[in-house]
Amino acid sequence: MINIFGIGWIDNEEYGCIAAGEKVNYKDSAGFDGLSKRIFSHPFKNFGRLDKTSKLICYAAALALKDACINYSQKQDMGIIGTNDSGSLESDLLYFKDYLDSGRTLSRGNLFIYTLPSSPLGEAAIHFGLQGPLFYTASRRKPLSAIMEMASEMILSDETSAMLAGVNSDENAVCLILKKSAVSGNNFLCHESTIKAITSKDLAFKYLIKEFSALRKGSI
Repeated sequence: MINIFGIGWIDNEEYGCIAAGEKVNYKDSAGFDGLSKRIFSHPFKNFGRLDKTSKLICYAAALALKDACINYSQKQDMGIIGTNDSGSLESDLLYFKDYLDSGRTLSRGNLFIYTLPSSPLGEAAIHFGLQGPLFYTASRRKPLSAIMEMASEMILSDETSAMLAGVNSDENAVCLILKKSAVSGNNFLCHESTIKAITSKDLAFKYLIKEFSALRKGSI
């Protein structure tokens, strides 16, 4: 049986951990980049050079791991899968603009790194020590539902013992920790079937987080 052991999320104003019941408004106190010292339990080397999508995913991943009480100071037998509806389009445009501004001769390598949609997942896997499979998949309809299914299949086929599954836009991201478990355990949040019922509705981000938050209150 696949169970959920933590959910972390962030948008342009707030971030939180579902199981822990944590919700923090940072808009007027820290600023987006200033959250690195608050959210990461270990220094993130070269965090400043990441593009915004990578920062969003890494923030959400850190919050999900925290929510699941997973210490990432050691390497994890965990994979990562992510999706969005635009791939790396924003980073591609930034890279090409820089190429034009540089006289069509070269562009900054730091921008080129993020012209693959899997690059943000790679940054997360490196920082959090995730040793399992890494996948990006494009899905326009019910993207979180689709990657949840893929993550579950990887765990059930013994490709890895756990998966970090996330979906993002240019403004927000949410990540979930999935594990195979016969018993609930102390860090158990809900069964996979409960999450699938929520994600099948294809909700807007704020409503998705609202329904996830209700899991802790036992109203779903």
